Amino acid sequence: MENGTGPYGEERPREVQETTVTEGAAKIAFPSANEVFYNPVQEFNRDLTCAVITEFARIQLGAKGIQIKVPGEKDTQKVVVDLSEQEEEKVELKESENLASGDQPRTAAVGEICEEGLHVLEGLAASGLRSIRFALEVPGLRSVVANDASTRAVDLIRRNVQLNDVAHLVQPSQADARMLMYQHQRVSERFDVIDLDPYGSPATFLDAAVQAVSEGGLLCVTCTDMAVLAGNSGETCYSKYGAMALKSRACHEMALRIVLHSLDLRANCYQRFVVPLLSISADFYVRVFVRVFTGQAKVKASASKQALVFQCVGCGAFHLQRLGKASGVPSGRAKFSAACGPPVTPECEHCGQRHQLGGPMWAEPIHDLDFVGRVLEAVSANPGRFHTSERIRGVLSVITEELPDVPLYYTLDQLSSTIHCNTPSLLQLRSALLHADFRVSLSHACKNAVKTDAPASALWDIMRCWEKECPVKRERLSETSPAFRILSVEPRLQANFTIREDANPSSRQRGLKRFQANPEANWGPRPRARPG
Repeated sequence: MENGTGPYGEERPREVQETTVTEGAAKIAFPSANEVFYNPVQEFNRDLTCAVITEFARIQLGAKGIQIKVPGEKDTQKVVVDLSEQEEEKVELKESENLASGDQPRTAAVGEICEEGLHVLEGLAASGLRSIRFALEVPGLRSVVANDASTRAVDLIRRNVQLNDVAHLVQPSQADARMLMYQHQRVSERFDVIDLDPYGSPATFLDAAVQAVSEGGLLCVTCTDMAVLAGNSGETCYSKYGAMALKSRACHEMALRIVLHSLDLRANCYQRFVVPLLSISADFYVRVFVRVFTGQAKVKASASKQALVFQCVGCGAFHLQRLGKASGVPSGRAKFSAACGPPVTPECEHCGQRHQLGGPMWAEPIHDLDFVGRVLEAVSANPGRFHTSERIRGVLSVITEELPDVPLYYTLDQLSSTIHCNTPSLLQLRSALLHADFRVSLSHACKNAVKTDAPASALWDIMRCWEKECPVKRERLSETSPAFRILSVEPRLQANFTIREDANPSSRQRGLKRFQANPEANWGPRPRARPG
């Protein structure tokens, strides 16, 4: 009775109230008294996942000569093939076979079993909504395993599968997600897509996940333990993800990079490595989409992809220190060695304060801009497919504008509050950086972010010039404060705050919905599920 089980026919109280929710093409029923089973704020997460898996299916099946048919898309949509070097020869061979046989291109439609399609696992399915939406909205699937450890949840999944008539595609499963993935380590039994969306941290599932995903397969991971990843408890972050998180304005991007570091570290144990496709910080969680490959030579490069962060406790200036060093030679084989450092002196050169040490974190690009462009193009061409299409379009547009090779960022309020001056407008600061021949962009993770390749010394020179236009009362500043020490130095760079046309990014000019407004009162993660 406590687990929601019991022989039918016994006199036991039935659920008096039940709620039915329609999201996307799916309709699910769940107990009204248990809000754990459905969180409407996560609709953006589920919509984005459907869009990403659709494009992944287009790539994977396109390599086999199969064209997917997405409702709402034009029939003239071309087949997209995988651009990875590992599969180019297979694609060319398959194309030649298809041309020789003269067959019509094969297609895969939504709701139909594709024998050469994707084998998908949702490890923590709850009501089964996500799995059912995959079956009803993503073409090119062979099967979807909707797994949960709870007997009551699996009973609910079975009911919802029947309600949506997708029993031919969705297979309910009751098991510990870790054991289920460990049982699928054999190459022939691995999943093409694994989706993990737990309550809190996914850390306990990552070791099994990187082994159970197929070669080049897609791993989708959500983390809602943002207090840990954002630096409130660095020692807890280390125990879960193997990295120290820092409290900083760039904490949301650092959270993404810590999760990517943790995934790559676990994959390296099995001679595998990850390639990020898309990394999102949204609402109260972070979400990463990575492909997992095998290759001993590529694994050797992983150390040079990670970095420690030295962050000043006074002015917030940060410097990255790579863990390893990769040097190329004309023959094409890279040589790896230990990196040299540190990149900072014991005291900050700008304000004289000490540094905190954070990381390791992923220091390479966190998005594949070609893949992001495909998802963005597909969503823009078919806006009626998802309820949150407008927000997906806005977020992905900002991501395409981000500087891919510049980890972390500063914020407008951080720079101005450090020296206690008025805040310049976003366009003024961006224009000053552009006039000084530096690159600058926004970040999808923070509304006031300034992501730039300018060194901290140049940023503080620009802020010193800004302070001359909006003077600060020096007599109110302590001589040991970061503001006093920064402003006591004359700027070597003369900033020009004249607004430039290219200072206003395209997504901002078009008024796209780039950042989430509060969707409902008291929104956020639901309470943790309790037994019974």
